[in-house]
Amino acid sequence: MAMKYEYDLGNPEYRNWIVSEDAFNPKFLGKTEAIFSLGNGYMGMRAASEEAYISQTRNLFISGTFNKFAENEVTELPNAADILWMEFTLNDETFNLKDGIIHKYHKYLNLKDAQLVRRITWESSAGDLFELTFLRFISLADLHTIVNRVIITPRSKDASIALVSGINGQMTNSGVQHFKEQDRRFFDKKYLQLVQTTTESAIDFVFNSAHTFKLGENPIDAPNVHIEMDRRQILMNYFPTVVKKNEQFIVTKFSNVFTSRDQNLPFATYRLDALREHSLNHIRRICEIGHCNLLAAHKNAWKDKVWDVAPITIDSTNEYDQLAIRFAQYHMMAMTPAHDNRMNIGAKGLSGEGYKGHTFWDTEIFLLPYFTYQMPAIARSLLEYRYNTLAGAHKKAQENGYIGAQFPWESAWLDDGEVTPIWGAADIITGKATKIWSGFIEQHITSDIAFATWQYFQITNDQDFMDNYGYELLMDTAKFWASRLEWNAAENIYHINNVIGPDEYKEHINNNAFTNYMAHWNIKTAMTYYTELKNHRPELLKRLDKKLDLATTYPLWASRVEKIYLPQPRPEDLLIAQDDTYLDLEIIDLTKYKNQENVGSMFKDYNLEQVNKIQVSKQADIMVLFYLLENLFSPEVKKANWAYYEPKTLHDSSLSLSTHSVLATDMKDSKMAYNLFKKATEIDLGPNMETSNHGIHAASLGGIWQCIVNGFGGVRMLNGQLRIEPRLPDAWHQLSFRINWHGEQLLIDVKGAEFSVKKIGVNDQQIKFLHNDKIYTVANEVLTIKL
Repeated sequence: MAMKYEYDLGNPEYRNWIVSEDAFNPKFLGKTEAIFSLGNGYMGMRAASEEAYISQTRNLFISGTFNKFAENEVTELPNAADILWMEFTLNDETFNLKDGIIHKYHKYLNLKDAQLVRRITWESSAGDLFELTFLRFISLADLHTIVNRVIITPRSKDASIALVSGINGQMTNSGVQHFKEQDRRFFDKKYLQLVQTTTESAIDFVFNSAHTFKLGENPIDAPNVHIEMDRRQILMNYFPTVVKKNEQFIVTKFSNVFTSRDQNLPFATYRLDALREHSLNHIRRICEIGHCNLLAAHKNAWKDKVWDVAPITIDSTNEYDQLAIRFAQYHMMAMTPAHDNRMNIGAKGLSGEGYKGHTFWDTEIFLLPYFTYQMPAIARSLLEYRYNTLAGAHKKAQENGYIGAQFPWESAWLDDGEVTPIWGAADIITGKATKIWSGFIEQHITSDIAFATWQYFQITNDQDFMDNYGYELLMDTAKFWASRLEWNAAENIYHINNVIGPDEYKEHINNNAFTNYMAHWNIKTAMTYYTELKNHRPELLKRLDKKLDLATTYPLWASRVEKIYLPQPRPEDLLIAQDDTYLDLEIIDLTKYKNQENVGSMFKDYNLEQVNKIQVSKQADIMVLFYLLENLFSPEVKKANWAYYEPKTLHDSSLSLSTHSVLATDMKDSKMAYNLFKKATEIDLGPNMETSNHGIHAASLGGIWQCIVNGFGGVRMLNGQLRIEPRLPDAWHQLSFRINWHGEQLLIDVKGAEFSVKKIGVNDQQIKFLHNDKIYTVANEVLTIKL
């Protein structure tokens, strides 16, 4: 199936806003279901069709509603009831694209309006011709609302059109059913309601649906209807309506979802009957508001909350680049539960079952910078989630014999703790399931969270956040690292042994450079803030001391931090050892795997134990260290390590390409930076039809933004100072974007041999930034600087 990227579909207003496919192929439904998925942070729905196909994956996920199916499994986001499904009978033939003849097919996601559209011209086996248009959106203005509309026009003769539609609670997560069957009910022969409760977490879900009908522009009463219920199902069977040739038959399905985990419900004490009544009143209200008004409010919400807040304009010889960043921004908003600080972003967003909806370091290192610079209130909420999971982090540390906060590698609900599965894919040599060690020994996530906390504060200057959350997060994580260190008496130094670094093709290693440097940074930063509070805010320090026993902890930091082993560049070649053994491992020809079509191809020839003994990396490791702590390393050291490690990096993780792109920009290799950027954008949008079956690659979308703003746009926060050093790729004529810095919004425009910085707003605060080692100040005038 061909994938095409339409830039000017229908109207110049939507140039570079449309992602589309122009053919239907039932073998490759997974990719478009994922990349065309809709969401508003509260919920997300894969872009399956209204009509059902065997090869489809029909997913609806509600953020934060984790459930555990069995004791030997981990919690996951349950696949909620299918409220999308509709079955149409056209002149006694069921509409299905696997039957009949498809004369025209166009399915597209309008990023600007956050609306999914399908336009089809279909001929039945009897020779009857129909035009069908399917429209769908999940409202950003009202988080509980889903609306889908179907317009059917007979083109060859008058037609009889019948419909079956309802709510199907028979859904599973790859065969696992997470719900107990509860009540089903019809109200007023119009409103369908189905109630389900998760089996272990006991979360109530209430779904409602209703339909309205039109012939042309004229509303009509619902056709005669037969009400049906089945196990975990409730539906309406609408009897046929005769529609004249060239007349439009329009059915609009309004649906909503509420759960007992929702905040701000309009009753003080939770009761299921109250939730049911509240949701029923809501479905009645949105039916009265109607499709057009709901869509207008939804489009305005996207304009006000996203496109007007964080506009990014790219003038490129390849217009796809503009589309790619809008695609990334769309999905980052659609998948982020900005409404609730008890929730975070899943590695696949809300677009598929991949990684079970769990949160990784992806949020802090790859996604959070976008929100910190563009929508700081959302960034704060995501960090507050980590604070809210401290109990689980303390529990994990204690279970491992440590103190402080050791954050889970995979995180779900607040009190779930570590939720990384223990077993994974098959080992091609032994035939057994491969053990997943990340949940046990991939520990750098703790300092990643600390770094993101510090980065957020430095960029936003949000002192209230630091007082209530940030200082404690930084010190609690530093407390863990001080206890995690292992004394090596022979070398008179502390090691960190038996870990996995960012490069997950190296397990059970000692002294991973990234892990050691970040642990050292974490402790040093906590010590700096301890001293600052001691000198200037003793009452706050006293409160933190009571929680963290800082009187005992600080001396521990002071006695250990300078004795942490930090691998240094080798004098002969400036290489920094990724870990104690990497540079001594076998070197093989990796050309086959560097040129692979699908990631992970190396595991068709080797198992993980063998890969562990080869100089090959899954993803950026040392490079991430150079990105986060770039001031610690000279340009010569960075170039030497780039030249050594990049050829050995397969980029089998979607996190890797963007980091390498940014660093290539730093090293003034514009061609390499742009090529890596393009590859990063093609992880989901590219022609490979199997990359996104299990969901979009959430972190890579944040990485695309970082390529543009932190890489080509040159924006960095270094030791609390803003630096702007743009370097556009040859294909780009101009780049314009906004960032937030210390509560002010800056417009940065890069064009030709100069760039300008303009402060947006009426505040009198002056903003200082660094460019080529010179400090500039921008006030209320546009500041233009030659490159």
